[in-house]
Amino acid sequence: MTQDEKWLTRYNEVKTFIETNKRNPSKHRLEEHDMLNWLKANRKVMNAGLLKAERVEPFLQLLGLIEKYKRLNQYI
Repeated sequence: MTQDEKWLTRYNEVKTFIETNKRNPSKHRLEEHDMLNWLKANRKVMNAGLLKAERVEPFLQLLGLIEKYKRLNQYI
């Protein structure tokens, strides 16, 4: 599996999680830490201007989805 395939797999996993659960990955749940760490790492790379060009647009869409559910009470 190439790096691009791994990235896309994780991207789809995070996107599906947010759309299904109507919330962002929680820092308080161990099983969601991998997704949260992936998001933080990619945000850091993007802000440094080092994210691959073909990944920027999908990642920006994902950040838009995250913004939609930001600070949403996950226990509703």
